[in-house]
Amino acid sequence: MANGGSEDARGLAFLFTPKGWPYILVPFIPIAIALDVANASSVVIFFTAALGIIPTAALMGIATEELAARSGPGIGGLLNVTFGNAPELIIALFALGSGLHEVVKASIIGSIIGNILLVLGGAMFVGGIGRDKQRFSATAANVQSLMLFLAAAALIMPAIFELIEGRGLPSVGAERVDYGSTIEHLSLAVAIVLIGTYVAGLLFSLKTHRDIFNPPDEEETETAFGWSPRHSIIMLAIAGIAVGVMSEVLVGSIADASESVGLSEFFIGVIIVAIVGNAAEHWVAVLVAHKNKMNLAVNIAIGSSAQVALFVAPVLVLISFVLGPFPMPLVFNGLELGAIMLAILIANFVTHEGESTWFEGVQLLSVYTVLGIVFFFI
Repeated sequence: MANGGSEDARGLAFLFTPKGWPYILVPFIPIAIALDVANASSVVIFFTAALGIIPTAALMGIATEELAARSGPGIGGLLNVTFGNAPELIIALFALGSGLHEVVKASIIGSIIGNILLVLGGAMFVGGIGRDKQRFSATAANVQSLMLFLAAAALIMPAIFELIEGRGLPSVGAERVDYGSTIEHLSLAVAIVLIGTYVAGLLFSLKTHRDIFNPPDEEETETAFGWSPRHSIIMLAIAGIAVGVMSEVLVGSIADASESVGLSEFFIGVIIVAIVGNAAEHWVAVLVAHKNKMNLAVNIAIGSSAQVALFVAPVLVLISFVLGPFPMPLVFNGLELGAIMLAILIANFVTHEGESTWFEGVQLLSVYTVLGIVFFFI
């Protein structure tokens, strides 16, 4: 009994730690399901489901960390990059199945700029408070920034193709646009190239040049619970199911909620959906920056952006050929293209020296705020 009591106390104490706060939101999971079954207000369902996604995504992150810690550095790194953006991928899949192509593309762009501007900015700001400057590996950051430039080129060229063909870019308020087979096949070819580059990047970062991306002094081997591999897999499966249920509820309420609140589906996709899908991971980046582990913080922020651009986006294009009303082309609207180019240029500029200050964090957060204001008024 005494041992059980101590374990309960430890569990309650964990809820009030920097890594445990997302689980305080667990009650929103059954509440969101109940509201959805009861056909409650779409606005209430949407925001309740958004809060419910945060603990499910956090559980998936912890289960992945626990499993990775017992699988060796190579397999562990592969697990982390594979499941790192799983929650937002699941959300996007449900939106794709509902034919909300522009919401999916908005969430892709939102994830990229959110990681670069919001997460990296928050990490630099919080980590830089009380310190003259923080240092990180410029080599690792530059490699990931270059990967983002490649992704930007691949994501922009289909849009340029459409402009040359005279059909124009999708409007911000569109739900989905059918461009025809030519641009669909072009997007498919681009997606294959991006995935191939992503696989090469995994080989580079996890095998041939692993020491660059995993400095010995910043590797974290301590886990929260010490779960066995079997227990971790079970929790990962539970988290995946929970994320799926919450995603279905969230996506099902987007259209009505956006109309009721007066927010565009574009704003919901690029800001709200992009943030809730990775809220726990975003917080971890800020937390490790506060501990002066900027290599890890920069790797989470820039690495997650590269993963979304090189893996999540092309995988969604491939899946769209079998899921949804018709394939989703990689043609983004003008605001999305401008935002992603600005974010990637800024990421390259602030990371090329391998040093950061709190004021650089303020500047990144300011750019994200400006973009958010513009998106809000669309």
